[in-house]
Amino acid sequence: MTQFATATDGTAIAYDDEGTGKPLLLIHGFAASRTITWRNTRWYDWLAKSGIRVIAMDCRGHGESGKPHDPMQYDEGIMAADALAVLDACAVAKADIMGYSMGGYLAIRLAHDTPERLGRIVLGGVGGAYFDFWQSRSDVIADGLSAADPAEVTDPTAREFRRFAEAAKNDLAALAACMRRARIVFSREQLAQIAHDILVVCGETDDVSGPADGLAQCFPHARALTIAGRNHHMTVGDKRYKEAVAEFLRG
Repeated sequence: MTQFATATDGTAIAYDDEGTGKPLLLIHGFAASRTITWRNTRWYDWLAKSGIRVIAMDCRGHGESGKPHDPMQYDEGIMAADALAVLDACAVAKADIMGYSMGGYLAIRLAHDTPERLGRIVLGGVGGAYFDFWQSRSDVIADGLSAADPAEVTDPTAREFRRFAEAAKNDLAALAACMRRARIVFSREQLAQIAHDILVVCGETDDVSGPADGLAQCFPHARALTIAGRNHHMTVGDKRYKEAVAEFLRG
């Protein structure tokens, strides 16, 4: 049954808390939800069989969580704090974490801001392209989400995001605000200060994330895994990804 934590600004953050064992916080990607990214791909079942307590959240603007339309309410510091609110609601002082795509960016932010709250870290769908963020591209995608007529969206990437968001029955205005959010891309020197054990996973043909080793090499205790024959969207449910995560979390 869906539970809710209250964010610092009062936004309701939906989450599941299932199973027993060592807790693992799951954070999904942009325009998805905990159900789309984790439950529908059978991660819940896989992790339960590994004796892991699953805590999976819907980021603000997504799923069953509150959906503000102001980009200021999607600052990545605020979104990272939402994850801590979920852990607090679950009475968990420290958890392993796995984020996919946008969720991986938030996991990095948490590792930088509140390293004491995290154990092992899995970054899925985030690779060398982490350093290539530029606001103008986000604005193009946000404009595509905001367009009154989908036929007006000509940019291929914006069109793909629009199709995915509509298929998931998302609030397009909330997603556009989220896409325009303020972000911090940490330097390689800053990432080198993150001392957690980290697994970076990307698909072989993932041209959204870039190669896994392009990011893994920035951390002192990280390894990269490339899933052969998988793109950005197909990697998340791959059995090889699940097997590697189960092994990694066992330590």
